[in-house]
Amino acid sequence: MSNQKTRGKSTLDYERIVQTEDFKALVKRKQTFSRPYVVFFFAAYFALPLLTGYTKVLEGPAIGAINWTWIYAFSMFVMVWVFTSIYMNKAKHFDKDVDKIIEKNVLK
Repeated sequence: MSNQKTRGKSTLDYERIVQTEDFKALVKRKQTFSRPYVVFFFAAYFALPLLTGYTKVLEGPAIGAINWTWIYAFSMFVMVWVFTSIYMNKAKHFDKDVDKIIEKNVLK
């Protein structure tokens, strides 16, 4: 079975597209863009149980009866929303690059 799909009136050969230098460069740009966010996310995510389980750093009062653990935990939600917004904005550029790659590699 061939790895070809129909897009409009043209046929795409995904196996051939994946082998192109343009596609490989796009994948590398996406990985370069997302890697720091992934590393920061996991560092922040695993820091919370480590800080709360093995230290008393986050036990101090922050706002009234709310301690820093709750502020840190809530900030994780904010971080996810911010990272998602950043990626969605950048994904628009990646989508344009994908369209260019597809246009370049359409079989007629």
